[in-house]
Amino acid sequence: MTSNLAIKLRSGTQQAHAVIEKVGFMKCFAQGVIDRNCFAKFLGNLYYVYSELEAALELNRNNPLMSSLNFPELNRKASLEKDLKFYYGDNWQSQVRPSKAAQVYINRIHDISTTEPILLLGHAYTRYMGDLSGGQMLQKVAQSALKLSGYEGTSFYYFEQIPDKQSFKDKYRQVLNSLPIDDATAQKIVAEANNAFQLNMQMVQELEESLIQAIGQVRFNSLTQSH
Repeated sequence: MTSNLAIKLRSGTQQAHAVIEKVGFMKCFAQGVIDRNCFAKFLGNLYYVYSELEAALELNRNNPLMSSLNFPELNRKASLEKDLKFYYGDNWQSQVRPSKAAQVYINRIHDISTTEPILLLGHAYTRYMGDLSGGQMLQKVAQSALKLSGYEGTSFYYFEQIPDKQSFKDKYRQVLNSLPIDDATAQKIVAEANNAFQLNMQMVQELEESLIQAIGQVRFNSLTQSH
């Protein structure tokens, strides 16, 4: 029995993916309008989300349905630490706290890691496949807009141990597709992936206020209104 889980995840999250691209913060980001302080806050939230996700995946690494998806080269926590040190200095830990929306996201990951860990696959897919895809474009945008050299301040997007991202994504999807899970479980994982998109969207929407303060309401409106 194969689940075709990656195929189901891709088709089942298409709408959520389209919606988050239209969020004001992401529309501004894609157009190169990003404030350094706002971007640092964004990475700070992600640090706490990935810390929770990676701890949860590690905790469940011996789960027979999840062990084949144990890819340490995907881990982002250390890269985010490097970025936060760049923006906030050596004492970054005393300055960075998860926002309200980030805490809701973190709590959800924590809850399912103990009650229904297979659902973590929905979160891992949503985060890591996004990082390996659109995240690469966002790295270039941030690098240019914030006048950064190399990967300083954008280590989060740099997968040092994955030189061929397309090949890795294909391998990851093959593993997902071959998981021996029933349709009901696959549907629950897809639903959780959509939940991950929603939690991520709330987290970035929360940052819009500080972006508006940085760039001005009029400019924000002109960049985000639909054409």
